[in-house]
Amino acid sequence: MARVALSPGKIFPSEELLNHVPLLVDGIADYLENPTRQLDVERPVTAKAMELGALRHEQGFDAHEILKEQEIFAGIVFAFLTDVIDEIDVTWSGRDLALCWQHVSQAMELIRQATMTHFLRLSAQQVNEREDRLRRFNRMVAHELKTRVGAIRGAAALLPEPWLDAPQRERFHQMIRENAEGLQHVLENLEALSRIEFDSRRQRNVLLPQAAAEAVRQLREAATVRLVSIEIDADLPAVEVDAAAVELCLVNYLSNAIKYSDPSKSARWARVTGTFEAGTVISSGALTVRVTDNGVGVAPDARGRLFEQFYRAHEGTITDVSGTGLGLSLVRETVESLGGHAWVEFPTGGGATFAFSLPSRRDEDAAAAGTRRVEGGAS
Repeated sequence: MARVALSPGKIFPSEELLNHVPLLVDGIADYLENPTRQLDVERPVTAKAMELGALRHEQGFDAHEILKEQEIFAGIVFAFLTDVIDEIDVTWSGRDLALCWQHVSQAMELIRQATMTHFLRLSAQQVNEREDRLRRFNRMVAHELKTRVGAIRGAAALLPEPWLDAPQRERFHQMIRENAEGLQHVLENLEALSRIEFDSRRQRNVLLPQAAAEAVRQLREAATVRLVSIEIDADLPAVEVDAAAVELCLVNYLSNAIKYSDPSKSARWARVTGTFEAGTVISSGALTVRVTDNGVGVAPDARGRLFEQFYRAHEGTITDVSGTGLGLSLVRETVESLGGHAWVEFPTGGGATFAFSLPSRRDEDAAAAGTRRVEGGAS
């Protein structure tokens, strides 16, 4: 999804960096007056240029956008010099003009290098973190697949044995069914992950209510079997989201709400709600989505481990539910890779609320949610 909206007429400086620009310009002027004083990392202008790189990285800019922004900034500086050079009551030689132009160009280049170097350093760090998460996930999936396949093969090998009685034979059949369902769930998650990677290149965006409706559609049969009613809040913010990522999160949250519904209750339900908090000129907004249910809840001593890989809070207490222990950890990994976070809340009336939030700086998101960016704060 495009998390940064740049209009053709919006040029550097942006509102986020109003206090950076004077220091950048002062740094260039100081360098013109004292060209022997290099613009190294100890100088405030270099520090501000690095802050610019960090901010643009946080906002989701790419290298082309940063370089274009620097090009526009350089154009502003050179246009100013062109306008004022004739107003200065000094006799200029060609050499003087060439040296002045050289120093300005060099200063602009040093600022650009400081900005881009820091931006690329942060980008490389982010790539390394994602690669580490991918390696951990690959190990996790390989272990899960090996365990499931091993259980199926073992049970299938014992079924033909003549010494098995009917209850034992049924137990092995049940083992095969549960592990096959677990394999299916793992494969569905892997498919969803591949869609996320594919969609990140194809920019496939949908409105949040559409993503929620698709998640509900995928789970309609399972919800019907367990007599669970799934509701989507009519006021769900109509903002654009990454279709594959949000559907993956909602499917896992809703699937748990269905599987762990409370059979003692005549009315069993799960509800999808969302809120959008507009950002300020210096901070990101946030889209928060919650799935609340009136199910069996989670014991207090198990709540802190819910998003751990392979952890199943109800494994010892609810035996008719199959699972891999991957779903919530997959939600966490997916949301964090997009700059957000996932968590769980426990209302006083019982049940659970699983939530995730995603950052957004797009003015279109705020407009779609019926809010507006707050014009307060300073960078």
